Amino acid sequence: MEYGLFGLIILIADIYAIYKTLTSSASTGAKVIWTLVILILPVLGFIAWLLMGPKGRTAHV
Repeated sequence: MEYGLFGLIILIADIYAIYKTLTSSASTGAKVIWTLVILILPVLGFIAWLLMGPKGRTAHV
């Protein structure tokens, strides 16, 4: 049961990371690469995305 819950949490986190990547202002190539990294390495890809991934648009005041 614990592994199923862990897998579900990873799946939700990866879907969130892919969504945020695809809606970011990064180039198309960067979006494709980050999406592939997240899909191929779900846990490590998500951690790498958190640390180094493309950031969303920020308002500059």
